[in-house]
Amino acid sequence: MTPLSIIQLPFTHLAGWKDLQQRHPSIATLAWCIVLPMSLLPPVMLYYAGTHYGDIFAPGFADRQWRFITTILFLAELLTFFVMGWLIHAVVNSDRDLSISYHDAYLLAALAPLPLWSAAIALLIPSLLFNTLIVLVALGISCSLVYHGLQALCKRSANDVTTMSVTYTVMAAGMLAWGLLMAIVWAY
Repeated sequence: MTPLSIIQLPFTHLAGWKDLQQRHPSIATLAWCIVLPMSLLPPVMLYYAGTHYGDIFAPGFADRQWRFITTILFLAELLTFFVMGWLIHAVVNSDRDLSISYHDAYLLAALAPLPLWSAAIALLIPSLLFNTLIVLVALGISCSLVYHGLQALCKRSANDVTTMSVTYTVMAAGMLAWGLLMAIVWAY
């Protein structure tokens, strides 16, 4: 795969998706080579921001137990990958018009959070507003990645209402999981 085809994944269901399906990486390979290293990025960056910026980032930000919070966040991210793969498979296959294999469901579960994990790099800049904007853009790209991924992996046409509906359900569950992760960060 070329870097251009990887960048195009969230914006089209044509470029790159067939190549990913043909490579057929195992779920263990996805977990070890994509999910594990990328899910380390947010906890590491959050720990850095929490221990270096203090209350400049947000009031009360310095007084948190960052070792505990980031460890729980990392473990929760790993668990979320496995739950989201199962959820994508269950939601897609609950509709008689769509079908997806476990492998493809976990492929999508591994790729969908990549923009959100990458958005953690914005924590190098101690601005809550900037980081919020970056996360919102990453969330939009992640939603688009799920939609176009479902189109490609389920072999659907553009503007398919069934795929849109399934994307909405998957992203709603993903937002709930993401909201719980953020609640963990702010609760402790």
